[in-house]
This record gives sequence, C-alpha cells and structure tokens, in this order.
Amino acid sequence: MRELIESICTGFTEFDAAPWESDVDGPIGWPGYGEARRRAEERTGERESVVCGSGKIGDVEATLLVFEFGFLGGSVGRRTGDRIEAAFRRARELRTPVVSLIATGGSRMQEGMAALSQLQRIAREAALTRAAGLPQVSVLRDPTTGGGWATLGAGADVVLALRGAQVGFAGSRVRPPGDDAAYTAESQLAHGHVDRIVEDLPAELGRWLSLLTRPAHGAPEPPRHPHGTPLPETGWDAVRAARAPGRPHAEAYLDEYFDWRENISGDRCGGVDPGVLCGFGSRGGRTIAYAAQCGTPTSPAGFRTAARLIRLAGRLGIPVLTLVDTPGAANDGAAERAGAGPAIAETFAAIASASIPVTTLVIGEGGSGGALAFAAPGHTWVTADSYFSVTSPEAAAAILKRPPEEVPATADQLRLRPQDLVALGLAQGIV
Repeated sequence: MRELIESICTGFTEFDAAPWESDVDGPIGWPGYGEARRRAEERTGERESVVCGSGKIGDVEATLLVFEFGFLGGSVGRRTGDRIEAAFRRARELRTPVVSLIATGGSRMQEGMAALSQLQRIAREAALTRAAGLPQVSVLRDPTTGGGWATLGAGADVVLALRGAQVGFAGSRVRPPGDDAAYTAESQLAHGHVDRIVEDLPAELGRWLSLLTRPAHGAPEPPRHPHGTPLPETGWDAVRAARAPGRPHAEAYLDEYFDWRENISGDRCGGVDPGVLCGFGSRGGRTIAYAAQCGTPTSPAGFRTAARLIRLAGRLGIPVLTLVDTPGAANDGAAERAGAGPAIAETFAAIASASIPVTTLVIGEGGSGGALAFAAPGHTWVTADSYFSVTSPEAAAAILKRPPEEVPATADQLRLRPQDLVALGLAQGIV
C-alpha cells in the first residue's frame, strides 16, 4: 500500500490517528479479535485498514483514503470510520478533492453492527463534502466489495477501476454461484457504474484532478464549424445537409474545441449510451464540461448520463457545453421500459435548474423533444448544416396523412432551417 501511495503522490503526510488498544476484543467482545488485530499490524505495519493523509497528485493537492487489504481484508470497522470521517473533515478544511483508493471485503464482522453503521458515517461525510463543492474520485482496486463499494466507491463523482478488479456489493463467498463475470470492473463499466478502466493510474488521476479543480469562468463560447458550409436554400436542403454522411459530428467538434479531454461513462442505473459523449475538457487551461449527442437516437441511459454530467458540473462550478445531434429520442419498446419519459424529464430539469452557464450548439439533426432536452434556452447556436424541428419531416407528413412525395414540402413548411431558427428567436446565431 505504501508503494501505491508513493507511485501516485508526492509529499504525502499522514493525518494523526488515535491508536487501537490491541488487547481489546472490540465493541461486541469477539473472542480473539484483539489478537487478530495485533497479527494484522505485524504483518502490514499498519494500525488500521485505511491510511488517510494529504499530498500532491500531479500538481493538485488532494486528500487520500488508501485501504490496506492485508489488514483484516481491508474491512471497515469503528476505527476505520473514525479515520475516514476525520479525513473528510480535513478535506473540507483544506478545500481539497478526495481520492479513495479502495481495496476492501466489506464491513468487519468482529465488530457487528458497530462496524456496519460506519457506512452511515461515511455516507454523511461524503454528502457534506459533495455539498461543499469538492470533487470525489474513487479508484476500485481488487477487491472492492460490500459497503466500501456502496459508499466510497459507487458514491464518488468519478469512478475509476483497475483492470480485472473484483467489484460488486456481494463478496465472492456470499454471492450465488455461476455469474462471476458480473462482479468485475469490466462488467461494471459495461453497465454504466464505472467511468473508466485505468492503465496508468498516476497519470490519469492527475489529469482528472486537474480537470475537476480548474473551472472556466462564464459561459462557454460555441465551437466553430470545423469546415464551414453554406446556408441551405430550402427546409429539405437543411435536412439533407444535417443527414449527410460526410458532415462533422460531435467528436470532430470536441477535438477541435478542447486541448484534451476525459469522458465519463454510464447513467449509474445500469445503462450506457455510446451515442452520447459526456465528460470534461481543458480549454486554455480551464475546464468546461460537455454533453454531446453523436447523431443516433438517444436512449434513456444517454439522457440520464447527460443529466448526471450537468448536475456534477453544477456542484463543481464548471460551465457546460452541449452539442445537439439526434433524429430524436429512442422510441422502441426497450426505451419505454427503460424510462424514456422520466429520463428526458431528468435532462430538461438538469438544464433548467443549472446553477452554471450552459451553452448549446446544434451541429446536425435536431429531432423533437429528444434534441430539445439537450438545449439551453436563450443560449443556443446552430451550424449551417443543421436543423431543429418539432418532429422530423417524415413523421410530420405521416401525422398529417400526407403521401411520401410531400415530405420535402413539409420540411419547408416546418421552418426548420438555421436561418429560420434565428428569425424565430430560438437560436442566437449561426456559427
């Protein structure tokens, strides 16, 4: 564990912690508990299953909570809770982000409910730190199970994991047999509960802390069009330009706009939408968050991930850029069962209640409410090869019982061209 600290951190200073009386058998008098602790101390050189302190990761001062799995399986007991609570309080005093390097099997059985109740203490301290506007990053080591996963791990703003780590609420000895693959970092990433599998932990932690602690000031300016394009003459021309295979998509805009960036992943409800890119990017040394549609129908997971990003950016004081490009919200049965309506409502609410500036650029298709949910009222710009419409021309024609050959004329009547949107006061300008 000490080697891990040295590999990611410089100038680490451990916080003071009261020692445990090793001849005491704990709060419920578990036979031999004091002796088990004494052996754990001899084996690891530590007095408890977590070490807390401060140091620099990259060029950002941070508070670290580092678990020693060799000490009673990294389990959480009463004194572990004491240390973690004190560390969170110290982080709020120092105004530093909190990084939790977790390796734990869960709560300590030898302390009974006195151990399990520490999860409530940890959750409260994490909530107070969140309310103070300080970022929390967790690193899931092998294993991260039980209450450590369900508090410090899954409750962090950004969740990173080491490849191959066992991650799950149920540990290997208590879960049903037959589905071990579900309890891995890779599975948690695939199902929206982990943001990234890290390969170079010191470098990636440094990048994340840099992004989360250096917010830009004021509203982001909209990105430039990577290539430039003429304005469409008709509504149908606008639709065709927005659907053209060769026009730039979200990644081209983000790569042009940011010096470098990091994505978050997943809605924390079991879903990932690869057609929505969310994360934080550095532009001129300051951080702007982004939520970008990539031209596909947006699923409930995509809306929830965007809402998660906007809420997180708001807590950290980071302005947000959104890019609109979708034919509309996914509307199949699977999307309805996954909560399309509530997820869209969540995104509308996140932007409507945002305490930080949100700037929107429509870069392609703006299909109905699924696109509008990503747009900031009064702060929306459009590109020349985009459109925004109450619904697609094809859907409008079908609703009005018009034949397919009238779809182009319907597009003209919808007044969905970029210049129409500016004239209607729905867009501030054409980039």
